[in-house]
Amino acid sequence: MCELFSGQDPRRYASVRRSLRLRGFVTSLSLEQYFWEVLDALSAEQGMSTPQFIATLYDEVLRRHGEVRNFTSLLRVACGVHLQARSVPA
Repeated sequence: MCELFSGQDPRRYASVRRSLRLRGFVTSLSLEQYFWEVLDALSAEQGMSTPQFIATLYDEVLRRHGEVRNFTSLLRVACGVHLQARSVPA
């Protein structure tokens, strides 16, 4: 069983930094390549670019909670929620 996890390509879990604009400010986010791939696919499904999707999510979290804590962790969990929702039969 561990071979499934330990045998994966190291590029999938390499840290990748991308720059984007959030609320008018340029910032950078660092996530593992796999999460960027999921975010790219999720963004495309929503009809947005990845920076647009991330900015929209950031704004929604800010409106709902008044602040955004640990945004990169939120993005990772959003990827997991998305993948889990796709695997559950309708």
